[in-house]
Formats: sequence, structure tokens, C-alpha cells
Amino acid sequence: MATKRDFYEILGVSRSATPDELKKAFRKLAMQHHPDRNPDDKDAEQKFKEINEAYDVLKDDQKRAAYDQYGHAAFEGGMGGRGGPGGQGFDFTSFSDIFDDLFGEFMGGGGRGGARGSANRGSDLRYNLEITLEDCYRGKTATIRVPTSVACEACDGSGAEAGAQPIACPTCKGHGKVRAQQGFFTIERTCPTCGGAGKVIEKPCKVCGGAGRVHKEKTLSVDIPPGVDEGNRIRLSGEGEAGIRGGGAGDLYVFLSVQPHRLFRREGQNLHCRVPVSMTTAALGGAVEVPTLDGGKARITIPEGTQTGKQFRLRGKGMPSLQQSGFGSGHGDLYIQVMVETPVKLSKRQRELLEEFAELGGEETSPESSGFFAKVKEMLGGKAE
Repeated sequence: MATKRDFYEILGVSRSATPDELKKAFRKLAMQHHPDRNPDDKDAEQKFKEINEAYDVLKDDQKRAAYDQYGHAAFEGGMGGRGGPGGQGFDFTSFSDIFDDLFGEFMGGGGRGGARGSANRGSDLRYNLEITLEDCYRGKTATIRVPTSVACEACDGSGAEAGAQPIACPTCKGHGKVRAQQGFFTIERTCPTCGGAGKVIEKPCKVCGGAGRVHKEKTLSVDIPPGVDEGNRIRLSGEGEAGIRGGGAGDLYVFLSVQPHRLFRREGQNLHCRVPVSMTTAALGGAVEVPTLDGGKARITIPEGTQTGKQFRLRGKGMPSLQQSGFGSGHGDLYIQVMVETPVKLSKRQRELLEEFAELGGEETSPESSGFFAKVKEMLGGKAE
């Protein structure tokens, strides 16, 4: 009878190797010597058996301690568990570590042990909340009503009648997972009977039908801080759907949308506002009062000869920063853009005065216009009419 190789030697690690080092070595060798990858190698299956067998013992603290003290003798007589050193049978359970990493999310398990831990968790919910630009500036507390699932009061969320207790699921024996053999591989998936909980209800609650939750509309308060913007979301932890049969509640995400404002346009922390100015004020100069988003007013001086498009900057009159907890600091600016308004519905006297002004006008009164048409004339070789 051939002498059995040392398990540490098979995996190529020292006897002091950590669990992570063992796992890393196993993955590398298992992928390298897997029979499906080596169809022409007659020894590949035997090597893979040795690798699987070695890792199955060394990954378990109790088995490893026994092996370190007694060697292979610790498992003689089939004491080594599935597919043990006696060579009876062949189990690929350890190889599922690799499958967990590669396919765990695809199979819905989320990794080893993940399915059972989160199977009963309630779903996350989304709520769309429309607010005004003033709400973004000042912040507010909004009251919302959310249709959701809450824990059943009759059974306190357990899903069982009063006095009744859940029992171990007969399909998965309380593990929350079932295994299916497919060729060389053993695939684990969430138990279809208990949904991964590992328990089933023999006498379900008559109010919730054993789900442990009922549909209800919840009223919640949402604190909206100053400085929020379009598309920001606020997470309310544990305010989503209640979990099935006592499972954890999901979260509620409140997505913000901002109504268009009649006067202001927002760009980041800055605000923009177009203000009409009369032709005479733009020509002669003067002052105008402009609104600010905090409900106040600001006075700006219009120099004589101001043109349409001229911008005036009011520092600190824009939106507050979302990172700032208080007002007075961290605000953007307010940009006032002048729009010179052409007079309409002139009286006879007004028309006469404007015609007289036009007759007296020269290049010095309209420098932009004179300069533009001079460039046009130059471009056309002096042929402009």
C-alpha cells in the first residue's frame, strides 16, 4: 500500500500556514489540476482528489489539530468525514469555495453563508420628493406617506400563531441551503421551501398568513439639509420594507427633484437672474433693486452705457454648501445679468424725441454697432452699403 503524502506537502504550504494561505494554495492547485482542464491527463483526477482531501482536513480547525497530532492515523476507519483519507467516495464540496467567489452573486447566494443571512431582509424602497429652490436654500422637514410592509403586530413579526414556534425546514434541515450535484460539481442554492431562513411555520399567523409582515402606509419625517440639489438622495435606514418572519428591514431612499424657479437658475452653488433694465437707465445710469433667494432685496448700481449681457456679482447671495452646517459661510454667489429693454408703444412726443436723438447720434454713442459694421465693411473689401 502506497504511503499517503503529507497534506501540507500536497498544498505546498508550511505547517504554520494561515487559513488564508491554505485557501489561496488550494484555489491555485484546484484550478490547475481540475479534470475538466486536463482531459488528456490520466493523473489529473487523482491529483485533484488529493488536493481536495488535504484542504478538506486542514481548513477545519478540529480536523487540522487532530492531523497535526496524529497524522493520517487520526482519520483511519472513515473518521475523516466525506471522501476522507480512506479514499471512499469523492466529494467536491471544498471546491465550492472557488464557485462562491466566481458565481456566488450569479446564483443569488452572495458568497458562502450570505444567502441565509440576508434572505429574509426586506426590500429597499424609493420615494420621489419634489421640493422648491427655496427648500434647497433653507432646508426643511418634509412629511411623507409611504406605502410599505411593516412587522405584523399580531405575531410580533414571527409569522407564527401565538404560542407556536417555527421548526427546522424539512427540506434543508435548517441550513437554509440545498445542494445539487451537477457532474463534478456540487452547487449550493437558497432553499426553495424556507427561502433561506432555515425554518418554516407549522401554524401560520392568521393576520399575516405566516409572512410576519402586513401592508401599511407609514408617515415619516424627512430632514432636508440646506444646500441639497437635483438628484441628491437621503437614506432612511430601516424604513424600507419589513423583513419576512422577523428579518431585518430594508432602507428607504428619498430622491429629490427641484421645481424650476420663476426668477433664478442654479449652477452648483451659484445663482443666476436676468433683470430687465430700461433703455434710459442703461444709457444714463442709475440703480435697481433685485430679489435674493432668502426673500430679501439687494441694490445694484447701473453705470451709464450699460449693455445687455453685463453681469453684476453679489458675493455670498447664492446657495449654501451642503457641507456647511450653518448659514453665513460657504455660500455661492448671485449673478445678475442685465437685459436692456427696448421701449414699445411710444407716444408721438417720445417718437419725435427718439428720431431727433437718432439724427444727432454718432459713432461715440453706439461704439459696439459702429465697430461691428466697420469690421463687416473691411471683410467685404469696402463694399458694404
